Parts: sequence; structure tokens; C-alpha cells
Amino acid sequence: MKIPEYVVETIDALKQGRFEAYIVGGCVRDFLMGKEPKDWDVTTNAKPEEILKIFADAKYENDFGTVLLPIREKEIVIDVLEITTYRSEQGYSDRRHPDEVRFEEKLDKDLERRDFTINALALDPANPEEVVDYFGGRKDIKAKIIRAVGEPSDRFKEDALRMLRAVRFSAQLGFELEPKTQRGILKLAGSLKFVSKERIKDEMIKILASDRPYEGIMLLHDCKLLQYILPELEQGVDVKQDRHHIYNVFKHNALALKHCPSKEWQVRFAALLHDVAKPKTRKIINNVATFYNHEYLGAKMTDKIMTRLKFSNDDRLRVVNLVKNHMFYYNVGEVSAASVRRLIVKVGRENLKDLIDLRIADRLGSGTPKAMPYKLRHLQYMMEKVQNDPISVKMLKINGDDLMKVLGIAPGPKIGAILDVLLSEVIEDPELNEAKILTAHAKDLDKLNLEELRAKAKEIIEEKRQEEDRDIKKQYKV
Repeated sequence: MKIPEYVVETIDALKQGRFEAYIVGGCVRDFLMGKEPKDWDVTTNAKPEEILKIFADAKYENDFGTVLLPIREKEIVIDVLEITTYRSEQGYSDRRHPDEVRFEEKLDKDLERRDFTINALALDPANPEEVVDYFGGRKDIKAKIIRAVGEPSDRFKEDALRMLRAVRFSAQLGFELEPKTQRGILKLAGSLKFVSKERIKDEMIKILASDRPYEGIMLLHDCKLLQYILPELEQGVDVKQDRHHIYNVFKHNALALKHCPSKEWQVRFAALLHDVAKPKTRKIINNVATFYNHEYLGAKMTDKIMTRLKFSNDDRLRVVNLVKNHMFYYNVGEVSAASVRRLIVKVGRENLKDLIDLRIADRLGSGTPKAMPYKLRHLQYMMEKVQNDPISVKMLKINGDDLMKVLGIAPGPKIGAILDVLLSEVIEDPELNEAKILTAHAKDLDKLNLEELRAKAKEIIEEKRQEEDRDIKKQYKV
């Protein structure tokens, strides 16, 4: 592993100004583990105003001693290096931010304020073998342990997010929590309520995107943190299932996450939440537990969860869509090409792989040994087969301008309503997607008023939805 030249040059420039300077924190940990650091951070005894005199491009726009230095290559900014003055912190009345930041002259004062021993490390690129390690961080890296610096309760009272970071590092690095550190989390888990939803969301994404997302979620559960993040998920802990399910709802959701083949955190999150509504929809019919329509309620609950945790609209809509449609029905010989086209319309062509990955996760999370049965492979074949068939108004061989010319009507909602009816019929039979056929049918539809057209489109859609609903009921014998 090589330290980037611009990091070495930055530290050399600080030294030439007669200051101390080191790379520090997580980048040292990753460097020692042979992993490529995502960010390189520098710490120094130079004060912010002294750093600004050395680096003309640097900016200082905070009260915490962190100067931002843009790194340019041929006038293009390729990185922004953080250079932070040694500091200590006093008082955390809001359990999030220090009440006072004090600049220090010695490195040890800076390292002792850090969260975990594996992050309380410093290194001089000129002497990479001589790691500054006052708290046994190198030993803990070797033993694969997450240990708080000093007294765990003190560290977590200073910033409650550190409890979540401990779990996240465990998931990312494959390390175990040191027992005293874990007891500190259990003791102060309730203080997670002082942490902003945005910061919690960022840590959750990192856990879901890690190599051990299942272990991360289960550790959140064991540390009593999950109840403050996803209480809806915890409601499934004692909810039993019947038929092919051998686990309770919570365990099944967690195992679906574990077995999800997708590496994308959004699909993994959908796997974790896909049955989140089962506790609220559980009914006993003929001595058998049923969860009818749990996917629709689950989509609404997922929407509320992701809104509460401040996820972006795009991510929220993607996960909600997957949860809502994870019960899609498909049986070879019973499902037509038209129904596959309707499925594509409903979930979006770009989400089809995600939906199949979610189905695989659901099956394996139920204890089913075979992840990809023939019918799912057949569905992939059918999706490939119909991929060029019309599934949107834009794919019709006639458009709004054509209709206005042929029908002699002005722009307005009636044009869109006619196109919707035409599309609903073309989805059933792609051979109808010919300009002459569509034009002739449009003339007949023009005889209807706007409300009648909308009702006709709705009738066709509702008829197909009821047909699919009957198929799902048949599949699950409800």
C-alpha cells in the first residue's frame, strides 16, 4: 500500500513550516490492514491560520480546526484533503457536539478524544513503520476487536452516534465488539434518540452496503439499538409463520437480507423490510396464519420508515416499489407474455433484476434450499423475450400529435386518456401496435367523453389486477 504523493507533499510542507504533521484515524487503520483508504486525513499542531499561510488554496469555514485543501491535477480537483489541528473536546450537553473545542500542542491529546482504539492511530509517511499508538489500536486490529478509547460510557455520552459506528465498523471489517464496549452500548442505547435521523441513515446505508449486512443488523438488535431505528422490524420477533416458513417474521426478514444476491444496499434494504407488515396483517384462518395484502401495507410502512429516516426520494421510491411488488405471481404455463409485460409496466424494466434478487432472498430466508427454481429462470427468459414489446405510451406507433391531426381535436387530457386505453390493449396484444389499427380504434374512442375514457382505462387495469389477485390467492390458498 502506497501513501498518495499529494498526502506526503502536504505533510512535508507542514514540516518545512516547523510543524508536526501525521496522517491519522481510519486511513491509518486501513493502511495497516492493506486496504485502500477512502479518505486521507492529516493532523498537525499548526493552527488553522498557520495552515492557511502555507497553502494558498486552503479554506477554513468551521470552528473545529479542520482546514480543507483542494488537491488539483491539471487544474482539476481530484480530492479534498482535511487538515485538522490537534484538539481536545470538553462537554457534550446535547450528546452530539462538543461544548468547547480546545487546540492542543501535543498529539496524544488529539488521539485520546477519538472513538475507538483502531482509529486512534497516527503515522508519519517518512517513518511508516513507527505508528503512534497510545491505546493498543494495532493489537486490536490484529485481534479484530472494536474497543472504545478509555471508558466506553464516556465516549458514547460524548456522541451517541459512536454506538452505531461501532456496529458499522464490525459489519465492514468483520471485527467483534469488545465486551466492555458492548456493555456500554447496551447501557446507553436509548441515547440514540439524540442523534439526527440523517446521521443514522448514513450509518445504516454503510451497514447495508458492507460485506456483513446481516451480522450488522443482528448486532444492532442484540445491542438494543435497532428498536430505536426500525421498531417496526422488531415487532416481528415473536410473530410465528406457517407452511413453508420455519422462522419467525423478524428472523425471516433478517435471513432474507443475509441471502440477498444483490450488492446494492437499496435491494438489501427491501429484502430486510419486505415482510415488515406481517405482524399487522396476521390472521388465523382454518388454524393457519395468513398475512393477506401484507405487501401493500408493507410498502406504506416502508415509505414512512424511509421518510422518517430522511432517505432520498429516489432511494425511497425504489425500495417501496420492490416491497410492494415482491409477491408477484408467476407460474410457468399459467402466466402469459401479456402478464409479464404488465409486470414490467408495474415495477419498471430497470427493477426486474432487483425483483428477482428479492424473490431469491425471500425463498432462501424461508429455509428453502433452492434459490433459483425453474419458474424463476423461465421468468427471466420471458422478460428477455418481451423486452422490446410496447409497455409505455412512448412505444405506441401513434402519438398525441397524430391523434390531434386525425381526430381534429385540441391538446388536452382527452388525448392522454385515449393513449392510455390504446396502451392497455396493446400490452395484451402487441400485434395491435400498428398505426392503422390504433388510428381506427382511436376514432371509436373519440366518441366517448373524458370520464368514460378514464373509466374504460381503469376498468381494463382493474380487471387485470383482479385476475392477478385471484392467481395470488390460488397460490397461497387463501
